[in-house]
Amino acid sequence: MTHAPLLKRLVLICIGMFAFAFALVPLYDVFCDITGLNGKPSLEQAQQSNTITDNREVDVSFTTHAQSGAPFEVKSHEYSVVVKPGAMREVLFKAKNLSNQDKVMQAVPSVSPGKAAKYLHKMACFCFDQQPLKAGEEVEFKLLFYVDTELPSDVEELTLSYTVFDISSQFLASN
Repeated sequence: MTHAPLLKRLVLICIGMFAFAFALVPLYDVFCDITGLNGKPSLEQAQQSNTITDNREVDVSFTTHAQSGAPFEVKSHEYSVVVKPGAMREVLFKAKNLSNQDKVMQAVPSVSPGKAAKYLHKMACFCFDQQPLKAGEEVEFKLLFYVDTELPSDVEELTLSYTVFDISSQFLASN
């Protein structure tokens, strides 16, 4: 009794599962971009808003945390701010290198709820660039942003979170 047809099907199923797993990350990225569910705001510098919605206010709060083992402390001067959609707002962040070695940090933003990510526009952000910090150095960074006037009316508050990574080894390897 030959098992060749069954073997062919099983091999094809394995190849199909491998191809699907390989394509899953790009498919997920496309799905999230279309639906806005990923919470990833744009890392491109935004253009200034031309209109302001005076009859609406949105609460924007800020959280930061360092990747496990990253020797950085980053905090915003204000836990949250109230903004009118379209109005520019500046928030200052303090960053400190807690180690006794020069380090390079990279902040990666995310927005919650995810559908609000495409409506938060940053004009200036420390997340745009890698930030070298000397041992024990403390610096201040500026975030300049606005919330788009097209933000859905059911979103009354959003959170901008930063995860801070120590990229010193990658930075030194590329330079």
